[in-house]
Amino acid sequence: MSGLRLQCRDKVLDLSCPAIMGIVNLTPDSFSDGGQLYAGNRLNQSKTLVAIEKMLNDGADIIDLGGESTRPGAAEVSEQQELERILPILELVLDRFDVLVSVDTSTAIVIREASVKGAHLINDVRALTRDGALEAAAQSRLPVCLMHMQNQPQTMQIKPGYQDVAAEVLAFLMSRKQDCLDAGIAAEQIIFDPGFGFGKSLTHNLTLFNAIDQFVASGHPVLVGVSRKAMIGQMLGIEQADQRLIGSVMMAVLAAQSGATILRVHDVLETKQAIDIWRAITITEED
Repeated sequence: MSGLRLQCRDKVLDLSCPAIMGIVNLTPDSFSDGGQLYAGNRLNQSKTLVAIEKMLNDGADIIDLGGESTRPGAAEVSEQQELERILPILELVLDRFDVLVSVDTSTAIVIREASVKGAHLINDVRALTRDGALEAAAQSRLPVCLMHMQNQPQTMQIKPGYQDVAAEVLAFLMSRKQDCLDAGIAAEQIIFDPGFGFGKSLTHNLTLFNAIDQFVASGHPVLVGVSRKAMIGQMLGIEQADQRLIGSVMMAVLAAQSGATILRVHDVLETKQAIDIWRAITITEED
């Protein structure tokens, strides 16, 4: 991890130790916490800002704002819905807090508008494959996170199949990297996300997790997002997503040990404490 740094506008994200990305779902239907920030059918802005402030106090390095649920079977949202969910909160967060803000979107107009408003990073589960997304990301000059997903949220968990899941996912990301380079996005501004849970069975996910080092070897920062996901529930026999804390934290530490440099999580405080313990032990071993 030594030497990895990400230029995010006027801020530099030091990735010499894993950065913690706090998940803020501005949606009524996300798999784990959908609707928690809503009052009736409306997003409660005050409650959202309180939740974000807590994440920052707990040790989040990045806040990731998402306006579209991408859980298995999730319904599509319109561009206008995404804009209305993300932009007001983005403005409030940047006005109130000195923090890096990532926008979780695949939509060109959201990328453009979020960039204008001051977002620091684009996090796209579709790896900039939607119409206009690649061009919008290149024009923004922001770092981009490219994630692998087989099919779309509505269909991705219907019998996903691979011959060699790690090789195929890495090949996809390398192909998208080349498309980014061709569009004018600098190599040092590209992050890879293997896409755990996105069009993958439990076996696929575990095989991919054991291959994190292959993605790290690409030289790009690697984002791992396994927090509260079904793969943890399947391993532990826990149906309720918000009861998968121990598994989520354990997998975050294992991902960091394999070289992941950004950990996308719901439970910031617990993950931060676990990573701090791991780092303290690791530093002692090196000495």
